[in-house]
Parts: sequence; structure tokens; C-alpha cells
Amino acid sequence: MDEDLSLAERALGRMRSDILALRLAPGEVISERSLEAFYGVSRTPIRQALAELIREGLVVRAERGYAVAPFDLAQLEQIFEYREVVEVAAIRLAAARATPVEVDRLQEAVDRSLGDATPESWFTAGLDVHVWLAELSHNRFLRDAVQDCVNRTIRARWLVASSPQARAAAHREHNAIIALLRRGDGEAAAEAVLRHTRDVRAQVMQALEQSRRLFGARGFAEPANEGG
Repeated sequence: MDEDLSLAERALGRMRSDILALRLAPGEVISERSLEAFYGVSRTPIRQALAELIREGLVVRAERGYAVAPFDLAQLEQIFEYREVVEVAAIRLAAARATPVEVDRLQEAVDRSLGDATPESWFTAGLDVHVWLAELSHNRFLRDAVQDCVNRTIRARWLVASSPQARAAAHREHNAIIALLRRGDGEAAAEAVLRHTRDVRAQVMQALEQSRRLFGARGFAEPANEGG
């Protein structure tokens, strides 16, 4: 049982990395048998990994087994709207509750993470400073809400953040937010987080529109029919 769990964790890490790095393309049909052969593990670990990836929104069930989740632009817009609400609430609490030691540790972690460029290291190490900031709110529900949003947008964000220039720009903006947090200026920090999140949102949506030709129709979810 423990061996199966370890194999599932390894398979999950490799599959997640391939999805986030777009080596498994959005909309691509995948089967348990093909994944067994590709990753060299048995069906039980593959099924466990797929169940987790479905929970994370990276895989969906399809007629012929499974598929890598296509990009859903409408859903991404809603997630970014939700992020604005929870992140602003979290940063205000963090400004009031975070200790100097916690802020110092956050700064050190952000500086170290600048060199982490692979999707898997970004995902597992929590490269996204927004999750760390939410954790400093000392409210686990806000932290979990931000983490869920990050999980559901990280693949699309990789289209923007895969370049060293983009990561360096994000690092500068994160440093500015941390400086405001250190001063205990919750309102200014909230405004900075809001500007940063909206900038990222605009960059992501632009990158996705530009990638339509690359991924084709199956790479994007059909918009819901509001007319019924």
C-alpha cells in the first residue's frame, strides 16, 4: 500500500509537471494504459494520480477515458475575480498579524525562489508569493482559497512566467508588496496586490488568445450557452 502511494506521488509529480509545462497539451486525450506505458507504473498509481489531477482541475473525464483539461477562459476570468476578493482580505490581515520574523522568512523564500524555473518546482515549493502572503493572514480558509486559485491558474500563468524577464518583473513587484507588509500598511499592500493581480490577469488572457492557433480548438473549452 505504501509502495503504491509512493508510486502514485511520483507519477502525480511527473504528470503534473508535464501538464503545467504544456508537454501534455490542453485538450489532449489520455488513457490509463498509455500513461502506464509512458510513466512506467501500474494502473493503481496512475488512477490515484488522475484522481488528484481531476481535483486540481488539470484533468477531466472524457468519452475515451480522460483528457488534459482545456483552457476555460470564462472560468479563468471568474477565478481571477475571486482571487481579487480573497487576496485583498488576506493581505490586510497579514499586515496586521504577520511578525517581523515571518516577513523576513517570506523575503528569503521569495529571493531563493527566483531561480526556480521548472513548473514542478514552482508548484511544490509554492513559488507563488500570493500563497505565502495569504498564509501570513493566519487564516487557513483564506490561505486555502488562494492556494486553490493558484492551482487553477498556474498552467495558464506559465505561458507568461516562463521567461526570466517575466519572473524578474514579478520578483520586483512581490518585493514592493513585502515592503508594504513590513510597514504594516494593509491598505497600500492591498492596492499593490490588486494592481499586480490585474496585470497578471491581463497578461495571461492575452497570452491565451495568442496561443489559440498553437493548441487548436480542442485546447479551449466551448463557452457556455447562456440562451438555454
